[in-house]
Amino acid sequence: MTNEELKNALTELLPHAVFEDGGEWVNLFVEAADWKASAQKLRSWESGPFNFMFCITCVDWKTHFTMVYHLRSTTTLDNIVVKVKLDRSNPAISTVSDIWRTAEFLEREVYDLFGVQFLEHPDLRRLLLTDDWVGYPLRKDYEDPINMIKL
Repeated sequence: MTNEELKNALTELLPHAVFEDGGEWVNLFVEAADWKASAQKLRSWESGPFNFMFCITCVDWKTHFTMVYHLRSTTTLDNIVVKVKLDRSNPAISTVSDIWRTAEFLEREVYDLFGVQFLEHPDLRRLLLTDDWVGYPLRKDYEDPINMIKL
């Protein structure tokens, strides 16, 4: 399916999504409140379920965070990128680890390094850093007095 055909089909599936032009893959934005329902629709879509999540990351824009989810349909071989804007002062979003199992590990990484709370995650705890670590090293306001990192 071409990107334009995929975009048209996804518009029917997710009428509230906003599409971003450009890029190799179709990029769409959904609201945080709509993310869980949108994820379930994408996972069970009859035209080509997005049954493989291969990346989750977060971007700190200083004013807000953007969660970025990369999804692939192993049926049609289509890839999409779903973005969700989060409030920087209280970054929280529903977990999708019950929809895509790979999200369980990837959400823990984002939690550990950015401090995003994944609501109803089955095992949300630090993954890379020690339990007594203070702060979230990939946030732009993080300061490391030992290594003098300041972004």
